[in-house]
Amino acid sequence: MSDIKFDGRVAIVTGAGAGIGKEYALELARRGAKVVVNDLGGTRDGSGASASAADAVVEEIKSAGGEAVANYDNVATMEGGVNIVKTAVDAYGKVDILINNAGILRDKSFLKMTEAEWDAVIGVHLKGAFCVTQPAAKVMKENNYGRIVFTSSTSGLYGNFGQTNYGAAKMGLVGIMNTLKLEMAKYNVKINTIAPTAWTRMTEDVIPEEMGKKMKAQFNVPLVVYLCSEDNQESGKTYVMGAGWYGRSAIVCAPGACLGDTERDIAVEEIRDNFTKIDSLDNAEPANSGSDVFKYMGPLLA
Repeated sequence: MSDIKFDGRVAIVTGAGAGIGKEYALELARRGAKVVVNDLGGTRDGSGASASAADAVVEEIKSAGGEAVANYDNVATMEGGVNIVKTAVDAYGKVDILINNAGILRDKSFLKMTEAEWDAVIGVHLKGAFCVTQPAAKVMKENNYGRIVFTSSTSGLYGNFGQTNYGAAKMGLVGIMNTLKLEMAKYNVKINTIAPTAWTRMTEDVIPEEMGKKMKAQFNVPLVVYLCSEDNQESGKTYVMGAGWYGRSAIVCAPGACLGDTERDIAVEEIRDNFTKIDSLDNAEPANSGSDVFKYMGPLLA
């Protein structure tokens, strides 16, 4: 089988100054992509700024014979997002690939969390993905080609103590994907979401060291790079990974129970008496869009 190559492709990786983002940028460049290395250069909680992180990755790519430019804009503003995409277009003429990877943490239990801690995390992860993806998607639409990856988290998909802000933002990205995959489908833009697990600056005090040493950042790279390739034809799916394990996760809907006749009122007691069936995930299936759940109402709508 032929190698997956990115010759002639232009990629943007946000938060690529360290950790997983850096690994994505290096591998895409190694396989021929021209890469915009975006990183604000702040600390884990989003404070501060420095050009050194992005510059170092760009230098590493160039030293290995690849092509890359640095960008230091903040993803959490529309101005920043537009400038990130403009950096790619000005340098290389287009955008083919976008990996939304930038992120910060401000963990706190829900009852102690401040508005500022909530807003900062939502701003970078959720608003940031909007601010960069919208201008990038406009370019991809014009070129009738694109690959977009959103970075969710098991904290959003399944929950994690002390991360309501982070979890809400990460689950919100799945919501963006679910709609954007439909809007961009006819333009050959494939959009997927990943929930990576790695021992990095973001997780060094969350994952135990012995386990963390087995969760190398580079183990997340193969699936993400595949999703960014022309070979990938999947769109609107979520994949979880870590330590060399890769699997799909999905929001599903089960058959449930049809009650009433669409005319009479439905009593609370009917819910109680049918709750086991309503609550069951037997024969549950993922839906391609919100309208897919109408099939379960079929007996009532016929």
